Amino acid sequence: MQVTLNLTENVYRHAERLAKITGKNVNDILTSMLENSFPQGRSVDTEMRKSFSSLSDEEILALSNLQMEPQQDQRLSELLYQQQARDLNEAEREELERLMQIYKEGLLQKAHALREAVQRGLRAPLEP
Repeated sequence: MQVTLNLTENVYRHAERLAKITGKNVNDILTSMLENSFPQGRSVDTEMRKSFSSLSDEEILALSNLQMEPQQDQRLSELLYQQQARDLNEAEREELERLMQIYKEGLLQKAHALREAVQRGLRAPLEP
């Protein structure tokens, strides 16, 4: 099915960055992100593990060092701080929700990449 979406520039840049790191196209990245955000009959963990196992060592290491873009990280921190001090308006709540989703997706990808890197012997296991 084909659907047309209007994305913010930040969302598109994030997807474009992930596409460059993984060697996939932006459409595939966005489709994957949408599919992974909805519960399905199959395990998202298993699907992500399969997709990570097909990446090169260099791509795995790049993803294991993935960080939120500095502007997004700064804005997320600001909104979280403001949320403690006062009620956020609707636009701020939506922005916070979007940034939290980006953060969570990045963290999940980073965790899977770290696991894959350790399994391949590219990194030592993290210490508790």
